[in-house]
Amino acid sequence: MAIRVPTRQLFIGGEWREPILKKRIPIINPATEQIVGDIPAATAEDVEIAVEAARKAFSRNKGQDWPSTSGAYRAKYLRAIAAKITERKSELGKLEVIDCGKPLDEALWDMDDVAGCFEYYADLAEGLDAKQKAPVSLPMETFKSYVLKEPLGVVALITPWNYPLLMGAWKVAPALAAGCTAILKPSELASVTCLELADVCREVGLPPGVLNILTGFGTEAGAPLASHPHVDKVAFTGSSATGSKIMASAAQMIKPVSMELGGKSPIIVFEDVDLDKAAEWTLFGCFWTNGQICSATSRLLVHVSVILSVLNTYQMTSQPVLYSSCFGLIFHDLKSRIELIFLKALHQSFWTGLSNGPKRLRFLILLKKVVGLAQLLVEGRQYEKVLEFIATAKSEGATILSGGDRPKHLTTGFFVEPTIITDVTTSMQIWREEVFGPVLCVKTFGNEDEAIELANDTHYGLGAAVISNDLERCDRVTKAFRAGIVWINCSQPCFCQAPWGGIKRSGFGRELGEWGLENYLSVKQVTQYISDEPWGWYQSPAKL
Repeated sequence: MAIRVPTRQLFIGGEWREPILKKRIPIINPATEQIVGDIPAATAEDVEIAVEAARKAFSRNKGQDWPSTSGAYRAKYLRAIAAKITERKSELGKLEVIDCGKPLDEALWDMDDVAGCFEYYADLAEGLDAKQKAPVSLPMETFKSYVLKEPLGVVALITPWNYPLLMGAWKVAPALAAGCTAILKPSELASVTCLELADVCREVGLPPGVLNILTGFGTEAGAPLASHPHVDKVAFTGSSATGSKIMASAAQMIKPVSMELGGKSPIIVFEDVDLDKAAEWTLFGCFWTNGQICSATSRLLVHVSVILSVLNTYQMTSQPVLYSSCFGLIFHDLKSRIELIFLKALHQSFWTGLSNGPKRLRFLILLKKVVGLAQLLVEGRQYEKVLEFIATAKSEGATILSGGDRPKHLTTGFFVEPTIITDVTTSMQIWREEVFGPVLCVKTFGNEDEAIELANDTHYGLGAAVISNDLERCDRVTKAFRAGIVWINCSQPCFCQAPWGGIKRSGFGRELGEWGLENYLSVKQVTQYISDEPWGWYQSPAKL
């Protein structure tokens, strides 16, 4: 993939600025482990300058240059950004691949979503004008009341490395639509496309200081940004541990925060489903974006009768079996029950894929892509962490059904085989902690109540999925899930129109949709006394 990583500086006050300490961080291509460029490393000194630039942009001309303009005015810039993202889609997608290791087609889809997000919030910015001075019904005719929605001020936006530009857009677009000025601090592990967003903002003429972008380490740039006394709100996506530290810092100043944190999401597969479809959504739900998704449905719960039906279908014995397919050789022991689901889907897709039309062929391609190929992690520490999770699961008595190691034919790059783990107990680390890698762990259940109990037995509460043809059952399970997002007969679809966020240790607040815009608005009550009569609280001195 021949593309050069541009050399950029920090983006502050509408200009490129070299870091005060002139520090830079190498960019390592995760597929080759080679240095392909570097990014500027901001420190507390740069944070001070960026916050000052954002405050000036917010108050410039008494707010008339940005926060007090019409939503339609701000929408013009958001649409211009969207158009530039679309224009540069191919370049940005390739940079994303080099920087964080996701497949090219996924990176290109992300760029479409980035442009769509800016377009969507441009529409909401325009709609905000019509919602101003919304009347409030009062019980007294002598008063009238209305509500103003106003931008919170200067906001700090701290984003992760798994969707670098898209997670940036999820925060930048609604913040700017609301009229806030912002400092975006992306992860030091993947910042390249966020710096290109700065270049886009320069091209479209976004007023200086409205969006500032600082790259650098969390301890050196993120922490001083989150704790800065002149930052009015922090929006964070990342680990629960880091989120806890940001909350503690913000609490000292009673500063509002919104948190989208970790997850250990369940997917429940009932006995009445098409196993091909169930397998596809299970694979997609866990292994999309190389398993590096906070909402990944990485805990698979399968009804035990599904296993029995597969046994009856194939009349297999308890001896080890060898399956041959175009994807290589797959060994399994029938005591490791869950693999039979995937083998059934694999077997049927292989033998009937070409003759049964696009649906089976699509599943064949998906299995080949996800199960048959290695998955690339963002960097060496994450790679080691995922392998440690797998090793610990094995030492605790779980069975590594498939995968679990570096592919033998790949000697460089942070590649891990997609991994399926069975014989898991609810006390094991692999069942309880977020891996953030291509690892699926599996349990069976006997009835609906047991499935719900297992699904909710977690500190997290981001996503949850149920696969069943019984829609009444799906409705019951949906209501019983303790999660902020529920998928029925699917896993991981995400639309910028729908709210995104979790409960428990998965955080609070919602991104996307109208809820995402509300994140960056304060509500002001305005009440007016409209009667000519004295209020009458005390007798006028003139009448004494």
